Amino acid sequence: MKLGMVGLPNAGKSTLFNAVTGAGTASANYLFSTLHPTTGVVSVPDHRLDRLAEIHNPKKVTPAVLELVDIAGLAKGSYRGEGLGNQFLANIREVDALIHVVRCFEDNDVIHVDGELGPARDIETINLELVFSDLDIVERRIDRTAKAAKGDKKLLPELELLGRFKDHLEQGQSARNFLCENQLEKEIVGSMPLLSAKPVIYAANLGDKDFSSPLESNTFYSQVAAIAGEENAQVIPICARFEEDIADLAPDEKKLFLADIGLAESGLDRVIRSGYALLGLISFLTAGKPEVRAWTIRKGTRAPAAAGKIHTDFEKGFIRAEVVAFDDLDALGSMTAAKDKGLVRLEGKDYVVQDGDVIHFRFNV
Repeated sequence: MKLGMVGLPNAGKSTLFNAVTGAGTASANYLFSTLHPTTGVVSVPDHRLDRLAEIHNPKKVTPAVLELVDIAGLAKGSYRGEGLGNQFLANIREVDALIHVVRCFEDNDVIHVDGELGPARDIETINLELVFSDLDIVERRIDRTAKAAKGDKKLLPELELLGRFKDHLEQGQSARNFLCENQLEKEIVGSMPLLSAKPVIYAANLGDKDFSSPLESNTFYSQVAAIAGEENAQVIPICARFEEDIADLAPDEKKLFLADIGLAESGLDRVIRSGYALLGLISFLTAGKPEVRAWTIRKGTRAPAAAGKIHTDFEKGFIRAEVVAFDDLDALGSMTAAKDKGLVRLEGKDYVVQDGDVIHFRFNV
């Protein structure tokens, strides 16, 4: 799964991307310092792996990962090709969800593309660019459908839907906020490669003195939070510069540093976990002496398909899954104790894997 990191130039997204991935993307105090998308692999924070490592003392611990893409900044008019325009929009089409980095910090030494800070305006700028690009797609679809409907009246309901959808976009509303009346309408809208339909997390980039208590100390954050509330989206306070400063610390040092300033986890960890949840992903776990590992699957995945994430032979020759909930294993401290308590279950092909299941697959090929 891919998360695309977007934002106006100098919003701090490349700084944040570097802190998350260590990919070394250019970040500078001038517009469009990021000219091409850069991809990095991001570990998903999971305290359960640490506990399983205590229990099994494995040779290796492997977290689940997400792919993160730093997408070049855009300017007003990108849908017409201005700025890095069409290149920016093409890169967005390839991701599954967006992390929208919004500048909420004041710094006279860092240029703002519009000359002054305005998070609500900045969000509207990017949202409208996506909407205008989608409107072009919908208008072309309407033209094709109208021509086809002359010979096939069954297409008239689709044409009516597209008309309603066009009106919605023309009001500056994102595709993700359009209410479909039935499953068929959802399928028609979902068949179009719409940018504004992608789910979004707002990452409010704050100054280092604001991000631990943003509602009390930063009025710009309140603007972002209000917009996220209207869209039923998430907003997460972060400080890209701070995250960059602590990125190279050892895990224990980072934890102590965060605790000293009253934080349980970094802003990056919250962003990554939220992105994982936004895409409807969960992790199941495998544990033993060779390796403790988290595996990424979609919610609702059945046991054979989950086994196939490890190896295709596991899915082809699936017999059953030996399953224990992480919380039970954590409380008892060993698989032996969990079995003695009757908490290790044997599940078949119809079992839907749950987040945090610790699984040993039995298979035969």
